[in-house]
Parts: sequence; structure tokens; C-alpha cells
Amino acid sequence: MTKKSLSLSSLSGLALVAALAAVQAPAAAQTSATVGAGAAATLEYRLGSGDVLRISVYQNQDLTLETRVAESGMISFPLLGNIRIGGLSATQAEKLIADGLKNGNFVKNPQVTVVVLQVKGNQASVLGQVNRPGRYPIETADMRLTDLLANAGGIAVTGAEVLVLSGTRNGQPYRAEIDLPGIFEPGGREQDVLIQNGDVVWVERAPMVYIYGEVQRPGPMRLERGMTVMQSLATGGGITQRGTEKGIRVHRKGPDGKVQVLQIPMDESLRDGDVVYVKESLF
Repeated sequence: MTKKSLSLSSLSGLALVAALAAVQAPAAAQTSATVGAGAAATLEYRLGSGDVLRISVYQNQDLTLETRVAESGMISFPLLGNIRIGGLSATQAEKLIADGLKNGNFVKNPQVTVVVLQVKGNQASVLGQVNRPGRYPIETADMRLTDLLANAGGIAVTGAEVLVLSGTRNGQPYRAEIDLPGIFEPGGREQDVLIQNGDVVWVERAPMVYIYGEVQRPGPMRLERGMTVMQSLATGGGITQRGTEKGIRVHRKGPDGKVQVLQIPMDESLRDGDVVYVKESLF
């Protein structure tokens, strides 16, 4: 085989590869678009009981109405009577109504629009140490925990960093403890869970420690993560001139409920409920 024939053969192979790529590219793009559309459909908001809707049919003013979804998930629509739309997306409800009008020979080519005016059927509650506790509508199917907390005004100053989310998933009781700061760490997105109808978020009061005795500002204080004995004393303004580090004792409740008096290193972490006492120096 000559050098010239080898070169032509290589060019023919490259042309074949290019031709196959050109054929496969539209198919791959179509597949990607189909997957994306399927994901978008999955996340579309589902209509629930109590939702207020505006339904309109293009160029058919007499078929336009505002209605509320009943507890049974039903609405009453002109010409069609009672139809069940609870649990459907707005797009699915539009198709259901359009098919009914077309199959009943009421409208030749109906163009139906369903707009959610008020979200009442899908709600979640935020309780405990937040700035605005209450029930909030789930206005989008992809609402996450951080979105719900933002609606509630965020965690209050007295709120803990670990939250409890309870509800149902796949018909089974669901409960999860979520470390809020962990959501914002690398790889923590999975903890920012999707909120579903009926979910309840409980924000406990932050853990506290107490210092008293010969310190500048005795009293309760928020126990920050990893706070040591020395850090708690610094937060309390430090030891007074009459106090002594040798006289520091930590009162801690044991597993049996009895209070233990401990002498722990200054760099050891405190626990929720610990009481730090600084004694007066004798000299």
C-alpha cells in the first residue's frame, strides 16, 4: 500500500466518524432535552385543596372563572361539571380541561390556562426559635429548607444550629435532624432537603451555659460550638481581681441526673447546661 492510498483511507475513516457524529448529535441533544423536560415536569407545583385558581379559555369569556379546590380535590367547571384536579400540576389540569371541552364538542380547539392565585393546599410550618413562626405556602415544587427558613425570617438569636424536620415521605413518617451550618459547607447541599406538604420544622432553643462567681459579667450565655472554659470566661468579661483560675469548677449534670462538680482544663469544651463557677482567691 502506498503512502498516498493510506492517506486517502485515513481521510475516509475521519469522514465516516464525522458523519456518524453529525447524525448522533441531534439525537443526543433531543435525549438531553427530553430528560430536562421530564425533570422540570417532576418539580412542577401540584395543586392542593384550598388553592384558589383562575381558569380561562382563549376567546371563550363565558368559560373563565375563579374557583377554589375543594377538600376532595374537585372543582366545578362549566359544561364539564365536577372534575378532579387535586394532585395535578397546572399543565396537567389545563390538558384535562382542554380534553374535556374538545371531546365533548364544546370548543373545537380549546386553549386553557390555569393560574394559581393563592397557595393554600400545600403548606409547611416553622415553629420554635425563628423570627416569624407560622405556616407558609409551598409556592414552588422545589422549595428547600433554607427557602422555608428565609420565609420565616431566619433563625432567631436564641435558636439552635441543629433543626428537626418531620413529616411524611412515601406514606411513611419522616424525621431528620439537620445541621444548618453544614448545608453551606462543601458537599452539604444534600442536607438542604426539599420541603413537602405538611412538613414541620422545629428550631430548638440554643444550648446554654452559665457562669457565676468572680467574673465581670456573670449570667447565662449561648454555648457556641466547641466553646471552651476559657472562651466562656472571656465572653463573661474575664475573671475579676478577686477571682482565681485555680478555683474554677464546672457543675455538670450526669447521666443519672445528679450534678457533678468537676475541675476540668481551661481548653476543654463545655456542654449544654454546664455551670462554671469561679471562686474568690484566698490570698
